[in-house]
Amino acid sequence: MLPAPAVPAWLDAMLPFRRYALDVRGYRMHVMEQGPADAPAVLLVHGNPTWGFLYRRVAKALEGARLRLVMPDLVGLGLSEHPRDASVHTLDFHVRQLGALVDALRLERFALVGQDWGGPIGAGVCADRPERVAGIVVLNTVLGPPKKGFRPTPFHRFARLPVVSDFAFRVLNFPARGMSTAQGDKHSVAGDVGRAYRWVLRDRRSNAAPLALARMVPDSLAHPSVPRLRQVEDWVTTYRGHAAIVWGHRDPVLGRLFNRTRRALPNARTWETQAGHFLQEEVPNEIAEAIRFVTA
Repeated sequence: MLPAPAVPAWLDAMLPFRRYALDVRGYRMHVMEQGPADAPAVLLVHGNPTWGFLYRRVAKALEGARLRLVMPDLVGLGLSEHPRDASVHTLDFHVRQLGALVDALRLERFALVGQDWGGPIGAGVCADRPERVAGIVVLNTVLGPPKKGFRPTPFHRFARLPVVSDFAFRVLNFPARGMSTAQGDKHSVAGDVGRAYRWVLRDRRSNAAPLALARMVPDSLAHPSVPRLRQVEDWVTTYRGHAAIVWGHRDPVLGRLFNRTRRALPNARTWETQAGHFLQEEVPNEIAEAIRFVTA
């Protein structure tokens, strides 16, 4: 293990976790943990443009539970290494990277919690290691390829505009600067919370990941992400273990995919909320309850 990257005092006070870094397949990955190392493991995977910080309120709600919460930052985001080459950011790369981290941490059995890109990335890891999955909790994400005739969201269409999207993402720090617009409670990412999401992406030279991950979303059935998304869908629709869904219906990005997600996991226990896209900031207690359910 390597020392965790230093953070300013105001941010350090918001991270009451064991923090460290690991060299994984040539990239430094930052990880936060809570709970005993020999307790049942829960892998909590964030998406774009966030980092493990997104799960701190969920971890707070699980204080005292005998669970090992593992909250990594995806490569390019948070306090993990930020490659300047945007071409590294493919769905296949992130699945392999997170899978190698799971193996390095010797998580022989774990429950997955995934939101946004954390859903298909984490489910891809599970599909490669099905015998090690103890349960899954799905939070506003997509677990398969787009259907024929689909239309990308306005956000993802904007991400493909030349020049203007590069300026917005790289110079203006979008979408980290506009996260509140995707929330049910617009104040849920205000103050130092919003500052924490922006701070880790402050370097314009190395903040390539948010735009690259937005462009990882398929704009056609020939997109490079589609084969992995098909693998994810095949695994999820045949999964018969403990499962839960916590959904924020006020999510303008993925909220409309609730029924599709429920059809993929018909036996999952479901919590429906009025939270937005980053529901960990709004309904941490419901997510904690779902984690307790799948790990009981």
